[in-house]
Amino acid sequence: MQNTTVGVFALQGDVREHLAALDAVGVKTLTVRRPEELARCDGLVIPGGESTTMGKLARIFELLEPLRERIAGGMPTFGTCAGMIMLADRVLDGTADQETIGGLDITVRRNAFGRQVDSFEAPLEFRGLDDPVPAVFIRAPWVEAVGADVEVLARVEGGEAHGRIVAVRQGTLMATSFHPEVGGDARVHRLFVDLVRSA
Repeated sequence: MQNTTVGVFALQGDVREHLAALDAVGVKTLTVRRPEELARCDGLVIPGGESTTMGKLARIFELLEPLRERIAGGMPTFGTCAGMIMLADRVLDGTADQETIGGLDITVRRNAFGRQVDSFEAPLEFRGLDDPVPAVFIRAPWVEAVGADVEVLARVEGGEAHGRIVAVRQGTLMATSFHPEVGGDARVHRLFVDLVRSA
């Protein structure tokens, strides 16, 4: 099964952790900074980081339009935290010049959980997995609204954010508000890799 190649958007963000998680589930990985690297991928992970910076760098490196084309063409893509924002069709509390790749029919709110000091970890029930996922939230977004074709995979349980949507899937696109690459539990990555292989 090593012939599946999953790229990690590597212009900004926590790239190494995703490469390690993907390696743990047995796929070939590739860092993606240029269109020719993107062309070699069967699927793509867009990591956490700073979504406005990611958008600007993707445009500078002439990667934004190729990303939009591949995603519109059905390439399986998994966005975490800032990656979720990059895949969202609509962003609340973004900057005036914020650009996203789009493709996911969701409305996200940037930094919805607060600042870095408000970061937290919580076990999450995740559709398709038997046991809760240890979810790490760092300046995370949440999903305010989903389109008719979007499946909700996880919601926050308890606290002020109870019921907020933090994981979604639409066709070949998947996104989480939290960082599944942190903490050594690769089950969410395995779900994504299954999606890549079935596509």
